[in-house]
Amino acid sequence: MLELLKTRRSIRKYQDKKVEQEKVDAILKAALMAPSSSNRRLWEFYVVEDKEKLSKLSKCRVRGSQLLEGAALAIVVTIDGEPYDVWIEDASIAAVIMQLTAHSLGLGTCWVQVRERQYNESTSTEDYVKEVVGISESAKVECIIAIGYPDEEKEPHDEEKLLYNKIHR
Repeated sequence: MLELLKTRRSIRKYQDKKVEQEKVDAILKAALMAPSSSNRRLWEFYVVEDKEKLSKLSKCRVRGSQLLEGAALAIVVTIDGEPYDVWIEDASIAAVIMQLTAHSLGLGTCWVQVRERQYNESTSTEDYVKEVVGISESAKVECIIAIGYPDEEKEPHDEEKLLYNKIHR
């Protein structure tokens, strides 16, 4: 696990290569095993593989979403149901588990924040994403996870440069 955490990096450039269905299924299965507050499990995951939709999603924010156009797929992480005090945490935990699982399968990922972001002055990123993907109005969208085969290499985290001063005993 520590090696996985050390080598997982945000990947923004992807090969033009489809991700095998068994890998997508494994990522989704891992997300379904994510812990959630009071075992609510209200998260919903929308898999987007259509290139036209990925292109539209890449425009969901002024900055930081363009990488979606080159991804093999994206998973929109939502909760559906009455929002509760820790829905953000529940959705985020599932998203991170998907990222770690994807990395363990040789894939790259990058988190695209949706909640509290704007598509333009009059439309939130959340509303734009819901329209593009066909997500119910009652859902709350936390993020989009871009997934694909990396087309860039990044150095692992340097353990000597970790911020150990952030640890208090």
